Formats: sequence, C-alpha cells, structure tokens
Amino acid sequence: MNASGTISRPLTHDPMKQAPMKPISSEPVGSATPDTTNSGAYAPRQNRTREMQLQPEALARAHMHERLREAESERQTMRLIAARRMQQRAERASRRARRALVMAVMQ
Repeated sequence: MNASGTISRPLTHDPMKQAPMKPISSEPVGSATPDTTNSGAYAPRQNRTREMQLQPEALARAHMHERLREAESERQTMRLIAARRMQQRAERASRRARRALVMAVMQ
C-alpha cells in the first residue's frame, strides 16, 4: 500500500520519519515537487506495523467464523435428532394402528 498517512492516522509514529507539516521555505509557492515525503520511512516496516495492528481484528474474525460454524453444526445435529424422534414416534403410531386394525378384523 502506498497510502500516505493523515494527521489523525500518521503513516508512522516516529516523528523523524514523518513528512514535514509545512513546505520547505526555500521552495517557491506552487512548486511541482511534492511537499509530503517519507524520507526515512521503510515501506515493509510500515506494512508490518499495520498488519500487526490488524492482527487482533483478523483473530477475532477467525474466532467468530469458527463459532458460527460450530453453531451451525450444532443446529444441524439438533435438527437430525428431532427428525429421528419424530420418525420413531411415527413408527410407534403405525405399529399401534396395525395392531388395532388386526384386533378389529379378528373380532
């Protein structure tokens, strides 16, 4: 990422590596040279710092994803258990109905 920092979120917290706040006085106004330079800032170091700052968020996101997967798995298990119970109840009712039919025919 080549994003330069803002005042509220500087690219680096090291004052020696931050861009100067004011243009250099020897430069004419409206000069073509940019007034924001990161003279000593090392890009991979900045990315590593940004990645390290975002690690807790990534960890929390992964944790939440895992918890959602576990919850969905548990819901699926509960649906399967309920379906088995209903099937057993239906089979018992079917057996009772057959017995009642046999008893009615035999009499």
